Amino acid sequence: MHYVFDPPPQPSIPVAGSSRHFPVHRIYCVGRNYAAHVREMGGNPDRELPFFFLKPASALVAPGCAAAYPPGTTNLHHEVELVVAIGRPAAAISTAQALEVVWGYAVGNDLTRRDLQLAARDKGRPWDFGKSFDESAPTSELHPSNSIGHPSKGAIWLKVNGIERQRSDLEQMIWTVPEIISELSKFYHLVPGDLIFTGTPEGVGPLQVEDRIEAGIERLDTLSHGIRQPT
Repeated sequence: MHYVFDPPPQPSIPVAGSSRHFPVHRIYCVGRNYAAHVREMGGNPDRELPFFFLKPASALVAPGCAAAYPPGTTNLHHEVELVVAIGRPAAAISTAQALEVVWGYAVGNDLTRRDLQLAARDKGRPWDFGKSFDESAPTSELHPSNSIGHPSKGAIWLKVNGIERQRSDLEQMIWTVPEIISELSKFYHLVPGDLIFTGTPEGVGPLQVEDRIEAGIERLDTLSHGIRQPT
């Protein structure tokens, strides 16, 4: 096959304890999945059906690397999240079977242009400009589920420049991982390489150039990355 230009490199996540990489296809994100975060954003934490938005695969930032401060915002926020990696196709899968398609788990930071997100929300517009931009998804190494199991509880936290800002427990998620996968698979054919960011707890806040972020989830590696000047 002859392309008119060379295709871009395949986005991927390194696998912990291995030289292998997990190729990434799409990045789905769940909105408002911790009640305390819903409240801090001025919402009602009733258990309504989850809603989703997408990030481009170009949003990935490799472990240990710095994400560029994005254009068009003066209020970039951090959001630590459990990331689910899909390893088998799934369409309209049941909650009982959903974990069978999970390949592994990682720690992610759903970087958000909060000013643009809130402006869109107030006008009833999509969140794309606030959420879906390059280098907006720093992600740790990926741990296979056959070695760590399926985390459903345990501490989730984030620090900026050594100061803790977010801390909660995975069991505080409104929608569990199996429920998220089952609901999402009603609308998309999930394929190997898809990632799902499962929502953030309370304590989100602003980031500045040269900030250092550390984020962790019990049983997973710590995600460490910086914020750099845009090039």
